[in-house]
Amino acid sequence: MEGVPEQFTDERDCARFRHLALLPGVELYHAHISRYAFEPHTHEAFGIGAIEAGAERFRYRGTQYVAPVHSVVTMNPDELHTGEAETADGWRYRMVYLEPDLLEEVTGIRHWWFSDVMRHDPLRTRLICTQIHGLWHTDDPLAQQGILLDLIDTFRPLAHHAPQRPEGAHRFERVRDYLHDNYMHSLTLDELAKVAALSPYHFQRQFKAHFHVTPHQMLMAIRLWRAKAFLTQGMPAADVAAVTGLTDQSHLTRAFTHRYGITPVRYQKQVTRR
Repeated sequence: MEGVPEQFTDERDCARFRHLALLPGVELYHAHISRYAFEPHTHEAFGIGAIEAGAERFRYRGTQYVAPVHSVVTMNPDELHTGEAETADGWRYRMVYLEPDLLEEVTGIRHWWFSDVMRHDPLRTRLICTQIHGLWHTDDPLAQQGILLDLIDTFRPLAHHAPQRPEGAHRFERVRDYLHDNYMHSLTLDELAKVAALSPYHFQRQFKAHFHVTPHQMLMAIRLWRAKAFLTQGMPAADVAAVTGLTDQSHLTRAFTHRYGITPVRYQKQVTRR
């Protein structure tokens, strides 16, 4: 089955990605997952999608959710989440990942964010699935840009447009920025705690309370998101492992597959295919 990496243990599991050459900042994703359980991972993009069949169970912001068929899913950048099947036959879904800068450029609106990660909305689900399908199967750049605008208009009523900054968040945002700037290095808890001006274990507890993941989980999520970008640029997987701070290509392959359900090499073939 096309798109199923060797590491999938069930032949019904498949995941496919596509990038649009003339629309940088857009990643399309279509999957049917029955047995695979995704480890915590993140995207530096807004994730908008719809459940076409079955139901998904996932953890987001420290809370467990079940998204049944005809649910719209809206995730903010840098929010770690998991994913696994809630029903025996798994779940089928389509997603589009939009870089924040692109979303602002297309709409002229800043400070996008979603307070609700899911909602049952059959009409909007059908529209989003149709629009993502249209983007996937259209090569005309003008048509792609029009479909993208229609897609954004479909989910725009679900979004808010005001900056969100919880009290005390700046301390942990500094650490998150530090992780983004230094993901290629070996980092220690003491080093990160100094950035937050807290004692190490107090920092780790507060960091997890704020982001719902440990510093190491966030670091790995950032490394693997960067790995996707390097793979998209055509960098060999062994080199990607080296520049993202991972031990070797085997380490990259295991970690990448656990989080995205596809090997780095197969992901690279899908997103660079013309």
